[in-house]
Amino acid sequence: QVQLVESGGGLVQAGGSLRLSCAASGSIRVIYVMRWYRQAPGEERELVASITSGGSRNYADSLKGRFTISRDYARNTLYLQMNSLKPEDTAVYYCNAVLGTMTAGSLEVWGQGTLVTVSS
Repeated sequence: QVQLVESGGGLVQAGGSLRLSCAASGSIRVIYVMRWYRQAPGEERELVASITSGGSRNYADSLKGRFTISRDYARNTLYLQMNSLKPEDTAVYYCNAVLGTMTAGSLEVWGQGTLVTVSS
């Protein structure tokens, strides 16, 4: 069984920063790509950023320059550094991974989400 656990969400004032973490655990053989998504109230879930096993990063165009995705390969942990936060960044942030397991082939796994609230 593979699990993703996010942490680091909370309440922050506009202009502030937060760092989200996502720890992957379980019978992981390899992680191909890890992603951050977010879903604001009443909105569809959208891709925030992704990082591949080779370190290639992609961002939503609207977030470039404010958000940075990174990964600790040794600890199977994903990060999202969010700076200059705006009220419209308020959302539940989800970690996602496509990985190969020891026993069950390839899987796509989601975390439970962490709430980020940006006050004006």
